[in-house]
Amino acid sequence: MISKKINLIAADMGYGHQRAAYPLLDLGGGEVITINNYPGIPDWEKKYWVNSLKAYERISRFKKIPILGTLVFQVMDNFQKIQAFYPFRDLSRKTIQQKLFFHSIKAGLGKHLIEKLNPSGLPYLTTFFVAAYIAEYHKYQNDIYCLICDTDASRAWAPLDPKNSRTKFLLPSEKVKERFLMYGVKSDNIIVTGFPLPKENIGLHKEILEADLARRIKALDPKGEYQEHYDSLFRKISIDHSSLKSEPLTLTFAVGGAGAQKEIAGTLLKKFQTKIKNHELRLNLVAGNRPEIKEYFISELKLNGLKEGEGVKIIFAPGKNDYFKKFNVCLRETDILWTKPSELSFYCALGLPIIISTPVGSQEDFNREWLLSVGAGIDSQDPEYVNEWLPDLLSSGRLARAAMDGFLNAEQMGTYNIEKIINGK
Repeated sequence: MISKKINLIAADMGYGHQRAAYPLLDLGGGEVITINNYPGIPDWEKKYWVNSLKAYERISRFKKIPILGTLVFQVMDNFQKIQAFYPFRDLSRKTIQQKLFFHSIKAGLGKHLIEKLNPSGLPYLTTFFVAAYIAEYHKYQNDIYCLICDTDASRAWAPLDPKNSRTKFLLPSEKVKERFLMYGVKSDNIIVTGFPLPKENIGLHKEILEADLARRIKALDPKGEYQEHYDSLFRKISIDHSSLKSEPLTLTFAVGGAGAQKEIAGTLLKKFQTKIKNHELRLNLVAGNRPEIKEYFISELKLNGLKEGEGVKIIFAPGKNDYFKKFNVCLRETDILWTKPSELSFYCALGLPIIISTPVGSQEDFNREWLLSVGAGIDSQDPEYVNEWLPDLLSSGRLARAAMDGFLNAEQMGTYNIEKIINGK
């Protein structure tokens, strides 16, 4: 049995909070406690969270409706908007979003969970800012850690009273540290760890990551021009790519937690059906834990004369942890990841070039900017012409370069760094 070293808290809202928690399962004794759906949660709290999630998902899907949908989404997004980074200034003023959450917390939201967890005497680590508010307000007795799930964060992720807060923040980068200083968080409560990535995709000494990257570069650089030009770089980081055999390119398309942008999958099947049938391309369609998305993918397969298992895989599991496990296996054979810039932006550190579809929300705008800045992301052009522009990216070496840029410029050891903090090393 895995020894439990922390109470690991996430929120069952989309995938971001739970995906960030998944690599830390060993610390949590194999358990992630979902703040909005744990055993014994009071009925009124469950109803509060269900209504909140339904509203967010409706608005995310409603965004596709011209003019009105965009307007409604912008109003919601404004509550969690991230301000421009420059100039450095005081951003510690409380927001409406924070005040609304604290109104519910003062009315008792989360109190039952804290009373349930306090006797454990374990540190409390959460990937959801409201869960951090709850722990501090209801007097959790041990250390409180809040892990940031995006490349930047809105004011809501910092405490209402940052100067007097004891919550410690685990951040993905030095730049986010500067952001939290603007929010008034004490420097002693800020720890730069990197985002937690799955250990099964890295290895203790990056041996899994480097082996996968070597295979991927071979697929992304079919002419060998990038490999030849940067051969000294490959040797320096111990990546042996010379003896690998070329394999069909594998493209993975991941739908967001609210099911947004699923139609892109249908376009990919239509545009690449011949290449898939001729074993020139393999396609993974990530449905997550959404059965309706899986059924949509199956119907699109039939529409294009394709079958699951014959050049196309659907990544699906009813439970989120089972889905994350399958997804991480899928990534090891993936050459290109196509997704909106969610928390998956950090996965470029695995040496995955990311085709960026349209951001949904302020935090994803910042994630996109970060991906472009490190060189690991490439904006999607019109999916209707993907059979023209994707081969061009491939032949130019741009995708191979994006894979290497992510590997070189993004932090991979976040999970291990967090483990060291919890273990006191």
